[in-house]
Amino acid sequence: MGAKKTVAFHTLGCKLNFSETSTLSRMLENEGFEKTAFENVADVYVINTCSVTDNADKECRQLVRRIQRKSPESLVVITGCYAQLKPREIAAIPGVDMVLGAAEKFNLAQHLKELTKGDATKVCSCDIEEVSGFHSSFSLHDRTRTFLKVQDGCDYNCSFCTIPMARGKSRSDLIERVVANVKKLAANGVKEVVLTGVNLGDFGKGSLAPTGHLPASTGEGGENKSSNTSPRNREENFYELARALDQLEGIERFRISSIEPNLLTNAIIELVANSNTFMPHFHIPLQSGSNRILGLMRRRYRRELYAERVQLIKTLMPHAAIGVDVIVGFPGETDADFQETFDFLHELDVTYLHVFTYSERDNTHALTLGPVVPVHVRHERNKILRNLSYMKTQYFNQQHAGQTRKVLFEENEKSGMMEGYTDNYIKVVAPYKQEWVNQIVEWKL
Repeated sequence: MGAKKTVAFHTLGCKLNFSETSTLSRMLENEGFEKTAFENVADVYVINTCSVTDNADKECRQLVRRIQRKSPESLVVITGCYAQLKPREIAAIPGVDMVLGAAEKFNLAQHLKELTKGDATKVCSCDIEEVSGFHSSFSLHDRTRTFLKVQDGCDYNCSFCTIPMARGKSRSDLIERVVANVKKLAANGVKEVVLTGVNLGDFGKGSLAPTGHLPASTGEGGENKSSNTSPRNREENFYELARALDQLEGIERFRISSIEPNLLTNAIIELVANSNTFMPHFHIPLQSGSNRILGLMRRRYRRELYAERVQLIKTLMPHAAIGVDVIVGFPGETDADFQETFDFLHELDVTYLHVFTYSERDNTHALTLGPVVPVHVRHERNKILRNLSYMKTQYFNQQHAGQTRKVLFEENEKSGMMEGYTDNYIKVVAPYKQEWVNQIVEWKL
């Protein structure tokens, strides 16, 4: 027998992409491939793309050029959101052999059997409206925390966003199957599970089998889809999922990756506050502190609701970490609008900010809005909010100095040091100890 073919993966973008890349990797290993680092020479390179910003598109093109210089005879496959949105654009990049859209991503192994270097670039994509099945996926052995995908797609129409065009309508797994996946992860020694999705709080939507009938599992990564295409009859929501997981044994920590403020109910917040397994850590997209801009963005809440959510979290869990997504330089954002966002965030009891500089995306309503904010102004506003984020994180950490909190240490060793996170997401760096890897340690901050 000849040597196994090697495959290398690179992931751009969100936690959801990481969970799907990990699943694709295990599927190919089951087909006889040997996984190798992306920096190495491999027979096949798979790039799972994001397309939230222009930078993600540019990085994809740069990665392909790097592969061409290093290993011009290797097969290059592009999948993910960029591949769904602009398959022909990707196919035109020299060195790309195959482009897989949203419906074909999990058929990667079969497509590779039919792919030969030197053939014309193969594009396997479809109209996003045709994508309806849910594919279960999770990361495993890639890092200490495991990302478990429980929801996909989005029914919202935010004016700046291409994700609904890249991932399709909102759909999700059944609680019963999520619980089964979590038990599988616990059996593999996983300590922390991060629940991920495109619009996680929308969990429970999608077309699945009628009540009382659970389709036979097609295995991890398989398409959980029945012939019944009417709306699911089982009444499930994110709160019910969280409650079911909170009652399980075997997993010591759950985190909610990101949840819209209008879908973060009081019941969910109260469950986390009373839970021993759900960590006091929330990531809640805001996007703007100006109600006028929120309206132009077509967001489904106003800043007053956001402030109420933060206040309830901090009332029930003063020690909780709260992360915020915010976009600067949206069309029509005046100096006064930005100042309103800055002042709102400055007063808000949050821990850190993920600051995104607005970039124009094809086929979005935001392109029709104006006036356009100059790029240098966008970058300046980004810098101001990143400085604010740094100060807020420092303040949060100082508030907990001297406390003893539980830290889950990760495997990666960097210059003799290791990293871990407390329950409320404070990063801890300590001298590397093998016995601490994937262990929860009492740590004085």
